[in-house]
Amino acid sequence: MDTQYLKLTVEDKLATVTIHRPEKRNSISPDVLVEIEGLFNEISARDDVSVVILTGGEKYFCSGFDLNYIRTLEKSSNEDYIRLFHRAYRAILFCSQPVIAAVGGPAIAGGFDLTMMCDIRYASTRAKFGQREIALSLTPIMDPLWRIIGLGRAKEVALTGRIYDGEEAEKMGYVSKVFPEGQMLEEVTKIAKTMATYDKTCLKETKMLSNTTLNMDINTSMTQQEWLFRTYIGSEDNHKRVDALLDSLKK
Repeated sequence: MDTQYLKLTVEDKLATVTIHRPEKRNSISPDVLVEIEGLFNEISARDDVSVVILTGGEKYFCSGFDLNYIRTLEKSSNEDYIRLFHRAYRAILFCSQPVIAAVGGPAIAGGFDLTMMCDIRYASTRAKFGQREIALSLTPIMDPLWRIIGLGRAKEVALTGRIYDGEEAEKMGYVSKVFPEGQMLEEVTKIAKTMATYDKTCLKETKMLSNTTLNMDINTSMTQQEWLFRTYIGSEDNHKRVDALLDSLKK
């Protein structure tokens, strides 16, 4: 699809989606949401993409809601916007491929929510995170936040509206790793390119499994995991990868 605020590159089964609205610090307008929903739905159906990076570059990620637009909304005229917001969120959360957030700068309020919808989060030392909705008399998103960092910590993030730096976000388990400023995107791309060499269907099934096991009792979860493992072990691709590993160990 043609986009104005999102840039897409695809190389070696890796899609990189870059939010590009620098004059507004990559803030979220309705047009941005429409593009997010459409582009991620399109990527989800592509056979040539195994992994996705969502980023705003090394300076910003997304500063949150476009407040000038938010200010125009009334209770009687906000339904379409709210539905659009959540359709865009779901397009990322339920994208077939694993989605990695590469956060080079502030990810605040709606921008924080975008990172929450991703499967893995990496940050630079320049990154900032915060759910500022409570400070604007808005209710923040708790799920999937509590699934990522636990209910107690999620309550702190949501109720205080505090801003956290990358190091704090890493300590609470929200961010997997923090890279030096200016090096984040390069390092995350290396990780994503390695992931993109793996079996695409296996990546997809593993993502689906991680999203569903929390809602299962442990016996059902173990049965599901056993069934999936049995599906892949002994496959042609499994044999090829085992042979390649055994050959590398001989060297």
